[in-house]
Amino acid sequence: MEPILEELTEAEALALMERAEVGRIGFSGRYGPIVLPVNYKVVDGAVVFRVAVGSSIGEDLRTGIADAEYKVAFEIDEIDPASRTGWSVMIQGAAHHVDDERERAVVLRAGIEPWAGGEREHFVQIKPTVISGRRIRRG
Repeated sequence: MEPILEELTEAEALALMERAEVGRIGFSGRYGPIVLPVNYKVVDGAVVFRVAVGSSIGEDLRTGIADAEYKVAFEIDEIDPASRTGWSVMIQGAAHHVDDERERAVVLRAGIEPWAGGEREHFVQIKPTVISGRRIRRG
């Protein structure tokens, strides 16, 4: 069977994003481009993950300018090497630090538990401005 590469609709991409648990955040850090895996949940259409207070990722994602948010990319995928099939979803948006207590209460209810363990009490939220995705299947 021949491989078929197809673009996902925004709805399909969002549905796949909601069922996955681990993604990769990409941004320009203090030492250059960086991509890091994080576990996350989708809360009200936004990706939310936890970081340690004062961590390098938390600090790298702050602009130092009031109300200015850092632009990032976030990628999720599922690949089956045996069948050479899979999908990939990418969102782009601003990394919003959840500092407001009302926002924090909402994301706390989502039950995001950091896989890496340790104290990760700061939440970062990415509200997508661009959502894209594609799938390779056999036809």
